[in-house]
Amino acid sequence: MPNLDEPERTAIELGAVLHALSDPTRLAVVRQIEADGERLCGALMVDVAKSTLSQHLRVLREAGITRTRARGNQRWVSLRRDDLDELFPGLLDVVLRAAERNGRPVDDPAGDPAAAAR
Repeated sequence: MPNLDEPERTAIELGAVLHALSDPTRLAVVRQIEADGERLCGALMVDVAKSTLSQHLRVLREAGITRTRARGNQRWVSLRRDDLDELFPGLLDVVLRAAERNGRPVDDPAGDPAAAAR
């Protein structure tokens, strides 16, 4: 099965990447994948409903941040690190370091004060 709704490397846009990374839940997903490597979508530790997580994963995938592959009835998600590093050198590292400095655990997007205001 081909990858789902995934832009070609040349179609990845900075605005879409920054928008996708601006959400605390999506950032928590990216941090988990960065820390652990490819993950089963159902094994991501975020405090949102399954349908909400699916929407967050779609935004990440369509922005070109993640790649989703199907294996049977399972979906595995990984970072498109090579693509992002080639297009926007250092961007993902800077964003992940900034998120780490905020002191939130990888699985706690709710620790973001901006999230509480939404």
